[in-house]
Amino acid sequence: MTPGDLRNPHGTGHVIDTVRALMRTGGLGVSLAAVARASGTSRGFLYANWKSASALHVRALRAELGQVFDTARRTRPSDGTVPGIVSHLTEAVRLVRRHPTTAAVARTDPAALLSSHTALDGPVLRTAAGLIGDLLHPLAPHGGVWSDPRLDSRPWKLLWIARPAALCPGAVGDPAREEALDGLFGELALDLLAPWADRE
Repeated sequence: MTPGDLRNPHGTGHVIDTVRALMRTGGLGVSLAAVARASGTSRGFLYANWKSASALHVRALRAELGQVFDTARRTRPSDGTVPGIVSHLTEAVRLVRRHPTTAAVARTDPAALLSSHTALDGPVLRTAAGLIGDLLHPLAPHGGVWSDPRLDSRPWKLLWIARPAALCPGAVGDPAREEALDGLFGELALDLLAPWADRE
């Protein structure tokens, strides 16, 4: 994204940033008309480039996930060890749970939030699995996760156990419940990565 994208109403960065901001309060109820108004462009332009509000929602959610992992990298960076990776992932899970978009989606479309707990594929899930795979790379420094069939399956397995803890905005503000969710996720993640713990 170039600086011009932020000023150009037809710039992809500007449009996606607008959708991200709107989804933090409107969740999946954000319409193309609302995006067009807020970004200073037209519905025709948005339809021509993204086809639907859902396509914009997906782009915004993928951008939010990237931001979550960047924030976790700053606040709780991984040192490349299994405990460090699990700590980083636990922070990412907590950030998703506390994210205003998570709460807004739960409020505006509880069925969509519920179905996201068990979805098997999709662009947002693939993005999350890719971010987790990047985080696991130090466990197989000579070839990354693809060099070890067992490790290659771990991003999806970690994602499967992360979703119940991450997509639980009702726990936010309840320290005991949040601690329990983080603790359970951490224990399961350590179990999944145990075969690589002795290589450190």
